[in-house]
Amino acid sequence: MERHVYFVSDGTAITTEVFGHALLSQFPVKFKQFTEPFVDNERQAGRVLDKINRSFITTGQRPLVFHTIVDAKLRSFIDEGDGINYDILSTFVTPLEAQLGVKAEPKIGRSHGMLDNAYHYRIEAVNYALDNDDGAVTKHYHEADIILTGVSRCGKTPTSLYLALQYGIKAANYPFTEEDMDHLTLPAVLKENKHKIYGLVIDAERLAEIRNERAPGTRYASLRQCRLETKEVELLFQRERIPYLNTTRHSVEEISAHILQDTGLERHKY
Repeated sequence: MERHVYFVSDGTAITTEVFGHALLSQFPVKFKQFTEPFVDNERQAGRVLDKINRSFITTGQRPLVFHTIVDAKLRSFIDEGDGINYDILSTFVTPLEAQLGVKAEPKIGRSHGMLDNAYHYRIEAVNYALDNDDGAVTKHYHEADIILTGVSRCGKTPTSLYLALQYGIKAANYPFTEEDMDHLTLPAVLKENKHKIYGLVIDAERLAEIRNERAPGTRYASLRQCRLETKEVELLFQRERIPYLNTTRHSVEEISAHILQDTGLERHKY
């Protein structure tokens, strides 16, 4: 039977989910997960408490409850239930207060609110990524923090958007197409911004699988074409000394982390 897990927060519950998922991923156990955001009043706390208690009655196992609730009275509601509670904030805030010599000033929604510069960086960066996707527009590359290049369907667009939304990084992306392969070189607009370029490569077999989901049976999706493109692009990166990463076995989160580590780009997250 799956173990029930609740992520409860008086805000978006993003922090609670991330922390809880990181812990649960260490265990070879199946979990059924429930997320309860914006639990910021007694009525909402009572509603969530009822769900937690009913989970215990239904499964016979006490559900795990990860929460980040600022208000002490609302926390007490959750603590009275039949769940096994992990208070993420209190676990770390008390020792930090002792270390810093400063009392914390809890505020609902502070972690993922919109009243900070990082939020505006992220929104601007997302708009930039959307406007400069897939090489359609190149005249704003001077504003880019990074320009991702590679063959079609190697992960450029999702990585650009992830870098923008998570870190406020303005990421453009430029694809190398079938028509470029006869004499593959860096176009003038990329040469002008070579110091911003980061390459993404992918195994030909995986690329063919992805392309066949989009355009089955086409030359674009054939293994032969995928092998040609991936080989030529990787040779270009090596020739031009452009840093690059093979994305085949990496998630978008991992790709982004590698890029940030390799480039030293400034994060605008907090």
